[in-house]
Amino acid sequence: MNDIGGDAELEARLHTLRVEHRDLDDAIAALGEGGTADQLQMMRLKKRKLRLRDEIAMLEDQIIPDIIA
Repeated sequence: MNDIGGDAELEARLHTLRVEHRDLDDAIAALGEGGTADQLQMMRLKKRKLRLRDEIAMLEDQIIPDIIA
């Protein structure tokens, strides 16, 4: 189990990643609306967004562990 300081650090990191994930979502939408979207840039942004999602899920699992009933 994590100590309180560790949980606070994880929560802060989680918040940062969620903000970055939302920003990437906005950037992808803006790039797509531009008409002639740079497909390579779009693909890079989407891959980064997926990596962030995985990291967010991992941190959430560390903060709220599965309880075996």
